[in-house]
Amino acid sequence: MKSFIRSFLLATAGAVSFALAVALFYDPSKVAAGGITAYAVIISHLFPIFSTGTLVLAFNLPLLVLAFIRFGKKFAALTIYATALSSVLMNLFRPLAEVLGTVSQDLFIPALCGAVLDGIGLGLVYRAGGCTGGVDIVIKFLRQKYRHIRTGAMAFAINMSAVIASFAAFGEIDIAAYSAVAIVVSSFVLDKVIYGGEGAKLVFIISECHELITRELLTKLCAGVTLLRGEGAYLHRENRVILCAVKKQAFSRLREIVKESDPHAFMIIGNATEIFGEGYKSQFTDEL
Repeated sequence: MKSFIRSFLLATAGAVSFALAVALFYDPSKVAAGGITAYAVIISHLFPIFSTGTLVLAFNLPLLVLAFIRFGKKFAALTIYATALSSVLMNLFRPLAEVLGTVSQDLFIPALCGAVLDGIGLGLVYRAGGCTGGVDIVIKFLRQKYRHIRTGAMAFAINMSAVIASFAAFGEIDIAAYSAVAIVVSSFVLDKVIYGGEGAKLVFIISECHELITRELLTKLCAGVTLLRGEGAYLHRENRVILCAVKKQAFSRLREIVKESDPHAFMIIGNATEIFGEGYKSQFTDEL
């Protein structure tokens, strides 16, 4: 029940954020920031009889059926919910955008604000276990095959076609340029929302006081420690190498422990973007 409520709330917040991005910033400024939504924005301006939200929902219907068949009930249910809610909210927020008027005569402001809300919204829905339809379904399929390529990078590559379509439809280079800017920013924000809290520091420690450091890390930091066998290439003397992964907020404490235990310790520090195992992500976590 807790997992269901969490997923529901995340999907709802993500759908609201995404709808605000489109209705208040993208649509009024003709910014086509990628995906099916970008084509819906373009068509709604060329043919005002169609609203953006209605077009988004209509374009997504066949993809939602495919999502149900390919990815199972949970993902399909959250995706249908997020897509339907965001589409309805786009139409509901449209009068608000007309009342507020153009946010700025400079397209940079609506492109930037829309991109931030866009990236946050998509990221929250992804973390809930669904997506907002469109190319997100295609991206999820590709992520299962090419796990080394991040979601934001895939979205950027696919969505750049919308920039070309925007220029072809409106013939305005500034709109196409700011659409590209919005795609870059939203892809960056999307990756931060999805992966930002999962990063950790990967630390290798070489010290004569490895036993003391290991004991301190286990007791004071409650960190997992692995001892590796090493050999100095110059003196051919066997030693122990401490391998430890800690969350970023705990790294400063780890550094203090090593400094207090052995000021001459040799440390190699790297960034770990994803860690699976106890205290981190489960091996059964769905690919985002």
